[in-house]
Amino acid sequence: MKSLIKILVLAVVFVSVSCNKSTAPNYQFMPNMYESAGYETYGEAAFPNGVEAQLPAEGSIPRGYVPFDIENSTAGYNLAKVTLVSPLDSTNVDLNRGKELYDIYCGICHGNKGKGQGNLVKREKILGIPSYDDAGRAINAGSIYHTIYYGKNAMGSYANQLNQEERWQVVSYVLKLKADLEK
Repeated sequence: MKSLIKILVLAVVFVSVSCNKSTAPNYQFMPNMYESAGYETYGEAAFPNGVEAQLPAEGSIPRGYVPFDIENSTAGYNLAKVTLVSPLDSTNVDLNRGKELYDIYCGICHGNKGKGQGNLVKREKILGIPSYDDAGRAINAGSIYHTIYYGKNAMGSYANQLNQEERWQVVSYVLKLKADLEK
């Protein structure tokens, strides 16, 4: 009898070990967590409006996005010129990084020295870019940031290409170029 129990226990162990597949789990505790149902983006769904693609919740802000509360108008530009100041202190300003970003996004039109003589101007693809030291411009940090964010005249917006910190680095570098031209 003892040998029969030993043989039976050995058979159960042998069967359980031989049926074990080590490359995949044998049992799934919650299979819907591992194998979710795929929905087509614009297909029918169980949502009240019948569409899978839903709008974000009202008032939600995308991750990494910082809202800019000044409007895109002449009044907004003047408000930014008067009230907007750089949040970067002197230890956070990186003129080398600002120069890199300026050369990538701004130098092609405004020129490497800020005189308005970039390659596109020299090739007469764009006309009428003034120098940063023109007295009529009277630019400051707020007006430069507003212009980078929304664009102005023929210049488009760079809000999607530069994040908030990078825009302020470019503003710091433009102010340095302006100071160098005014010497």
